[in-house]
Amino acid sequence: MIPSAFEYERASSVDDALAKLAATGGTGKFIAGGHSLVPLMKFRLNEPSTLIDIARIPGLAGVREKDRALEIGAATVHHDVATSAVLQAQCPVVSDTAATIGDPQVRNRGTLGGSLAHADPAADYPAVMLAVDAEIVIQGPDGERIVSAADFFQGLFTVALSADEIITAVRFTPTRTASYAKLYQRASRFAIVGVAAALDVADGTVRSARVGLTGAGSHAVRLTAVEEALVGRAATPEAVAETAEGAGAGLEDVNDDIHASEAYRRAMIPVFTKRALVGAVARVPA
Repeated sequence: MIPSAFEYERASSVDDALAKLAATGGTGKFIAGGHSLVPLMKFRLNEPSTLIDIARIPGLAGVREKDRALEIGAATVHHDVATSAVLQAQCPVVSDTAATIGDPQVRNRGTLGGSLAHADPAADYPAVMLAVDAEIVIQGPDGERIVSAADFFQGLFTVALSADEIITAVRFTPTRTASYAKLYQRASRFAIVGVAAALDVADGTVRSARVGLTGAGSHAVRLTAVEEALVGRAATPEAVAETAEGAGAGLEDVNDDIHASEAYRRAMIPVFTKRALVGAVARVPA
């Protein structure tokens, strides 16, 4: 199908983007990669009066070190996340995850901020943002605010982002002892089940853990029962694998669709939780 008519404007800064959005009276939309928005427009499920291009705003893209943390600009494309030497050295779970997204076309146009704002229930980044305890940096008419990843993902395509705001970056403390494992949808490479695990290990023992799950329900969640079971465990593949048994058993919100039944997803959650945990342990320094 063909989208309805719209105006196009290119923003020169974040403030300019917000001003242009406000001028549309709530009928405009930001666009960067467009992989989520354009299909909706073609089906006329979304009919913005104006598209505001934010892809070329200076400083809105890039991976940088900032105050002992890592920061990724919202307009950074997946390919650049996947190939970032800084991420590969300091927090490889994020670059590894980006490398699993879609195909080359998607990875070279799709952006981190767009993926997070759209919050597809099968997207990869949400689980990893939960695992690395990321902060989502948001700017709006009232200035900048920070939302933790744990509070950002709220429901089906629903996030803690107002219609008059824009994601500018994500920040997180780097960790090497983290890993992501997912069961692919064969055609799209979205996650049927995806699990990200990050471990804090000292003297061979797990002190704390964060485990994020995507693909299984309406939005990404943390597997808190697994996290609690990991505390005090030896940081060995055998010990952490035991905590994956029964992972997700208490989840009430599990998808049942053309890609996989609820029963199949429930069966796969422990499998991919185990793979993510074993992958994280493999990155513990010898």
